[in-house]
Amino acid sequence: TIKDSVIWWSAGADTPQLLADGEVVMGSTYNGRLFSVIEEQKQPVAMLWDAQVFDLDGWIIPAGLPADRLARVKDFVKFATDTQRLADQSQYISYGPARLSSAPMVGKHADLGIDMAPHMPTDPKNATNTFLYNYEFWADYRDDIDAKFQAWLAQ
Repeated sequence: TIKDSVIWWSAGADTPQLLADGEVVMGSTYNGRLFSVIEEQKQPVAMLWDAQVFDLDGWIIPAGLPADRLARVKDFVKFATDTQRLADQSQYISYGPARLSSAPMVGKHADLGIDMAPHMPTDPKNATNTFLYNYEFWADYRDDIDAKFQAWLAQ
């Protein structure tokens, strides 16, 4: 079993630090954390994009809002999902823009001056073999899988 060789992480900064310190040879983490280790700290770490998991988020507007509040909410959602604004976020963090139309507008990092497209999970070169997180699967099987996993950990 590999159990004694696994180092579990509990915070987003753990895996990049474990990699940088040479305590582990591979790990899973948030790509924005790894970008910092690779480009800002110049650690000998690389990103493997193959078989990356992607997730979807959305904005929800409650029904029955007063007209004035609904108008403000719609203005905010329009602002937050604007193609250029989403592309502009990539100047500061390597999380890919949520809109496909934003991808060609991804520019350079605000401080480092490097092209950010190669660091985006949504860049076509990095997104050739992705899979969507399957909420239905986990809703159906999470309890069983978690029980088996906890039993394995307890052995």
